[in-house]
Amino acid sequence: MAGTDALRSGQRRHHAVAVRGRQRGGPVLLEHVLALLEGEGTTAVVPALWALEVGNVILRGEARSSLTEARSTEFLGTLQEMAVDMDSETATHALAGTLQLARRFKLSSYDASYLELALRKGLPIATLDADLRRAAALAGVPFI
Repeated sequence: MAGTDALRSGQRRHHAVAVRGRQRGGPVLLEHVLALLEGEGTTAVVPALWALEVGNVILRGEARSSLTEARSTEFLGTLQEMAVDMDSETATHALAGTLQLARRFKLSSYDASYLELALRKGLPIATLDADLRRAAALAGVPFI
């Protein structure tokens, strides 16, 4: 998280955080997000669809028996205590910048929304998704 962090008011570190469940290790990604957000003064800036994606990753992990419902509940309790800023402009950019990024980098609209947010806000992106990391690198967005 070195010099790539975008600083905002109060010296809080902000990161665009993507949670994607299609790769193996969804629970590992959840742990990665937890570790990232546990840092004092760190805020995750996420597209408006983020909470739905977190829920989907949890459900898939539970269905595959790689995540217990008890662990999911614990994770959600911890997540609720962390600084997560939902972007209110996700839908505004969905059929313009986000769609163009999805086309350009062959991403889903969901993945492109994280890239669009990182570009618009000048933030590094935290994701383990290979396609999104590739697109971020090509777009000049640092990732964690």
